[in-house]
Amino acid sequence: MSLDHYAVEQFLYHEARLMDAHSYDAWFALWAHEGQIVYWVPCDGDDIDPKLNVSIIYDTRTQLRNRIARMHETLWLRERPSRISRVVSNIQIEAEVADSVAVRSNFILVQLHRHVQQTWAGTTLHKLERAGDSFRIRSKKVLLVNNDEPLPNLMFLV
Repeated sequence: MSLDHYAVEQFLYHEARLMDAHSYDAWFALWAHEGQIVYWVPCDGDDIDPKLNVSIIYDTRTQLRNRIARMHETLWLRERPSRISRVVSNIQIEAEVADSVAVRSNFILVQLHRHVQQTWAGTTLHKLERAGDSFRIRSKKVLLVNNDEPLPNLMFLV
């Protein structure tokens, strides 16, 4: 089956919109329902071994579900969640094998929290599997431009 580049782009834009809206349960529903999944944000380099080095985030399904639960709790504790807007661009299909596709994209994310605006940028590597007319996320690796710098607590998902 031929890959629809437009469908891949629309899927990534939809994912970004859910994350910007703090709709984490709906975002989690975009992940593959069966098998192993990985959400990874490396620290101090892009291609480190996450089993031997510290990562900003390295979550499997259960850990990611727990992270989302904690984020729901902190949203209730804060007076107002961060306002977030991201731009997803430079979407490139890197590989297509059977019912899966590897996608590289860039992002710029602007966060406003407690009157302080911060800009985040990086590259995202998705491994997607086909799910009917759409996709499911099998893995997501986020390469922050500043992943080798001291970072504040991330109160949102990148």
